[in-house]
Amino acid sequence: MYTYQTAEDAVKVIKSGDRVFLHGSAATPTVLIKAMQARYRELKNVELVSITNLGDNNFNEPVVRESFFFNALFVSANTRAVANSSYGDYVPLFLSQIPGLFRNRIFPIDVALIQVSPPDAHGYCSLGTSVDIALAAVETAAFVIAQVNNRMPRTAGDGFVHVSKINTLVKCDTELPELDYSSAASVISEKIGQNVASLVEDGATLQLGIGSIPDQVLKNLYGHKDLGLHTEMMSDGVIDLIEKSIINNRFKKNSPGQSVTSFLTGTRRLYDFVDDNPSIKVMDISYVNDISVIRQNPKVTAINSAIEVDLTGQVCADSIGTYQYSGIGGQMDFMQGAALSERGKPIIALPSITSKGLSRIVPFLKEGAGVVTTRGHIHWVVTEYGMVNLYGKNLRQRAMALQSIAHPQHREYLDRMIAKRFRHEQPGVYISKSDTAIQPVY
Repeated sequence: MYTYQTAEDAVKVIKSGDRVFLHGSAATPTVLIKAMQARYRELKNVELVSITNLGDNNFNEPVVRESFFFNALFVSANTRAVANSSYGDYVPLFLSQIPGLFRNRIFPIDVALIQVSPPDAHGYCSLGTSVDIALAAVETAAFVIAQVNNRMPRTAGDGFVHVSKINTLVKCDTELPELDYSSAASVISEKIGQNVASLVEDGATLQLGIGSIPDQVLKNLYGHKDLGLHTEMMSDGVIDLIEKSIINNRFKKNSPGQSVTSFLTGTRRLYDFVDDNPSIKVMDISYVNDISVIRQNPKVTAINSAIEVDLTGQVCADSIGTYQYSGIGGQMDFMQGAALSERGKPIIALPSITSKGLSRIVPFLKEGAGVVTTRGHIHWVVTEYGMVNLYGKNLRQRAMALQSIAHPQHREYLDRMIAKRFRHEQPGVYISKSDTAIQPVY
């Protein structure tokens, strides 16, 4: 009924100088990407735009990168090297705003490479695991090439695309990339998970990502009731909570009774769980991450991570100095949305030290580091040593609070830096009634 081409023939439409969108996360169309890269000898100055990429893709291969400039909208492990080279770069932008780049023709897309489920009886394919920014790319691209994969789940929500909107179909049967953090727990992540979970109230609406800390938070929520899920990404950790009706979305204002996400990354168990599951809605990121949408839900508890936090509460979550490690993503969308939600809790959760033993709570961010969450937006900060709420605290109170949850081997140094910075004639600091647990620095 439908005509399929080979990947090699399909990508011949790509010309030198084109801007090419790559579907991301578990939907990364590796077959099409490899076919495009194989044309490196005949293509020049092709701009690739994408968020997170997974799978067996090497964008930093010397012969390939000469022909393709990777303009990352979020930096992932397999694009990190090229994004920090002369063959790539990074566009700092809130995740919620990226579809506007496409729809407002600020980033007009020449060719979109996507991965979809097979067409149904009515001719509709599904963007499956990753609707996020892909829907806007499909809507606006001059030419759309779809890798049609039997293993791509059909998901409810915004991700249905009729074959009439797709210019070329390429059939494949390959496993989707998987990420599994279930065995990555450490004593530190377990303690952070316990601390964060203690802040989650019954009836809260959750936002959290993938990784050992979110996984540990979820493992500590089995005693909770009537939780909701409105999150930019969803992973395996929520499945059992949904099946046990701990996450039942009973009190959510938006999509009550349904879990809302923008993309899914995990194992095959997750992809099978969401397939034709009407309780899971995979939506356009401009909706999911819209602050005005997020804030309508009750007790939004947004759990995000950081690379380092300075003593005033500035959060660097995307770079190590000038080295671009990831991206702004949706952290600020949800930090602000949670802050505006009734009884919401924006949370930054991080280990107190790096793998090399360096403190993640620092007097000053590294030179060149980006501020993702500003000190005007910060509320809760959690490490394995405790939890502090910086909202409403002055600079010195913040510094003392953060010092109290730093790793013990770094607290004396932070004490000295606090004393040096504030230089008060008399030791100590005004302690409000709510700060009785914070001791003055002498």
